[in-house]
Amino acid sequence: MTNPGGNPPGRQSVARTTPVTGGATGLGEGTVRRIGRSWVLGFYVALRNLKMYPVENPVVQKGLEDLSSLSGELLAGDGECDFRLAGEFLFLNATRMKLDLDNYTSFSYILGRCRDAGVGVIRFVDKPTLRDWTVLLSFLSSPMGRAPAERFEALVKRLADTGVSVFDVTPPVEAADDPADAGEAKERAKRTYQQSVTTTKEVINSVRMGQSPNIKKIKRVVQGIVDQILSEETSLIGLTTIRDYDDYTFTHCVNVCIFSVALGRRLGLTRLQLYDLGFAGLFHDIGKSRVPIDIIQKPDMLSEEEWRLVAAHPWLGVLALFQLREQSEFPYRSMLVAYQHHMKRDLTGYPKSLRMSEMSFYSKIVAVADGFDAATTRRVYQSEPLDPAVVLQEMRDNPRRGMDPVIVKAFVALLGVYPVGTFVVLDTFELAIVHGANPLPEFVSRPIIRIVSDALGNVEHPGTLVDLAERDADGNFVRTIIKTGDPERYGIRVGDYFL
Repeated sequence: MTNPGGNPPGRQSVARTTPVTGGATGLGEGTVRRIGRSWVLGFYVALRNLKMYPVENPVVQKGLEDLSSLSGELLAGDGECDFRLAGEFLFLNATRMKLDLDNYTSFSYILGRCRDAGVGVIRFVDKPTLRDWTVLLSFLSSPMGRAPAERFEALVKRLADTGVSVFDVTPPVEAADDPADAGEAKERAKRTYQQSVTTTKEVINSVRMGQSPNIKKIKRVVQGIVDQILSEETSLIGLTTIRDYDDYTFTHCVNVCIFSVALGRRLGLTRLQLYDLGFAGLFHDIGKSRVPIDIIQKPDMLSEEEWRLVAAHPWLGVLALFQLREQSEFPYRSMLVAYQHHMKRDLTGYPKSLRMSEMSFYSKIVAVADGFDAATTRRVYQSEPLDPAVVLQEMRDNPRRGMDPVIVKAFVALLGVYPVGTFVVLDTFELAIVHGANPLPEFVSRPIIRIVSDALGNVEHPGTLVDLAERDADGNFVRTIIKTGDPERYGIRVGDYFL
């Protein structure tokens, strides 16, 4: 029964926003947040109405129509719609929805329903019909199964059985902190890494050609990296050992982002701070897009003029970020990092500091990540990359490097004395690759390794994981590293063991 001139009992009206047509880079963050506020409320209202009324009820139909219309506005502007849960936060098209007293109820209800159903992401590239929404929301309102993982599988089956293909649903990364199959975490990390490199390549090439890149794609890349690091960092950090020679510029940006986020996590940053840090790390070298590519890729020694152009890339990076169409959405900290990442603690290095009194905290983190990845990677002008363990020791023990000693110490704790990807020789004459740092601080020099060759030199793949802290019955360590080595000498490609 309805009230004259009002809404039916139990129904909440959803404010409609004016449709916005996006440009090449999509909707601005402010526009997405404005539409998204109504979209989140519409999602909540549709869920509640389906819980209280039959599908045929006009109240339910009107709620679904409002939600479908708002989804259409997002699709018209951005070409896609991506709804993501990350901890206690909700993101719509990579834009975080603000939580306040007015929408606390809707936020909490949506988080609860999605978590119960094991859903972390709902993505669609076509406008869902009312029937599509009905199938999805009916399940979220009354999920089937005893545990979130079981309910998620039931939801996927329900969508398939009913022919609803517009939605691409995935579980939250946090739901798989301890995957039963280690290969699941590895595959997830590979997808995240490959998507990150591809998107970074698109964005940097867009800037190089004077076009405005799609910032939302980059935001989704950073969100994916942060989620993966918070869930299971070893697999993603392992992929930084691939170090693609041909795509160095792009893989370097992604690697620095990964190292920075993992290091920031060790330093106690919040999830939102990690998003900002990851964003800054991914864009730290964007100024190189303004340097002629033949200079960036020159294999010989640079002339003085060419070096001046390369050394200008920090402030060129700031200009590039300012000139992007959506530059107002870039955190100021990202611009500082682009400018400061080649400075030292005393502000020497380049570019020359005129007014700053100290480097920002994020810049100090990215400087460490950038220095490590650059030194350990083969490039056009560096045919022989340095041993990761040697680089880490140099960063730690040589004050002339100008890196913050506290951050370097945290980086050593993250990677271990022998960083991920280090090729080592054991006292058993076995050959191994460092898989991850030992979680026990007292065994920082005894990492988790993957044995890739037996004592006779027979190469093994995928090899065997071993903890170097393992002892025999007499209390002696079973295996010990005696030296690091060059994997190519033995015909071994380190990256193959992380793919």
